[in-house]
Amino acid sequence: MIRVNQAGEYGAKRIYEGQLAVLKNTPSAPLLEHMKAQELEHLEKFNTLLVHNQVRPTLLQPLWHVAGYALGVATGLLGERAAMACTVAVEEVIDDHYESQLTHLGDSEPDLSELIYTCQREEREHRDLAAEHSSSYPVMTHAIKAASRFAIWCSTRL
Repeated sequence: MIRVNQAGEYGAKRIYEGQLAVLKNTPSAPLLEHMKAQELEHLEKFNTLLVHNQVRPTLLQPLWHVAGYALGVATGLLGERAAMACTVAVEEVIDDHYESQLTHLGDSEPDLSELIYTCQREEREHRDLAAEHSSSYPVMTHAIKAASRFAIWCSTRL
């Protein structure tokens, strides 16, 4: 759980960095900066847990470095509404992912559960804020959700 969550938060950071590279001078920039800042806080916490629990990061970290940024740039180039639709798609998958983890953990790891719950709450906030500023991109949304699920699957195994 720690490995895949660290990878996901790292990927989210890279998506926002890519989007901000394109959209830094737009009305969406402050919202993107806010969401990126929260992702950085999540990432720092999972980085600390990696070290504390002697969990190695995913072997796919270099791929997520490039892929996350590329996704951010690509959706940014499509415009602010597409960038926000990307956030909605990713966060919907992450919400389900975190919910599954919380169900699996039950009461067994209260500190980890609390961190996951906090992250989930903020990811839902990102989804809801982005939904207010997005448009419908059904093909893109489906592709991003599928890619996000695949990234989760891969990061749990590699």
